[in-house]
Amino acid sequence: VINVLESYMKSLIPLFIFIGGGATMSMMYLGRLALKNPDVSWDRKNNPEPWNKMDVNHQYKLFTVNMDYSKLKKDRPDF
Repeated sequence: VINVLESYMKSLIPLFIFIGGGATMSMMYLGRLALKNPDVSWDRKNNPEPWNKMDVNHQYKLFTVNMDYSKLKKDRPDF
């Protein structure tokens, strides 16, 4: 009986590793969205609209293909 339980437990180790890794990555992405996204305002008194104070060459997307943010020019008005 113990040998059967040991074989089941050994076969469940990869399942726990992948589930734990997926949960960790999803929590890290949620934390990144909460801290780096310009739509999120943590300090409404001093900075009620953080998207208006973003630099043009500030990268806030997680992944962009062939985009050089240092060469972007400002194409929006100041508020």
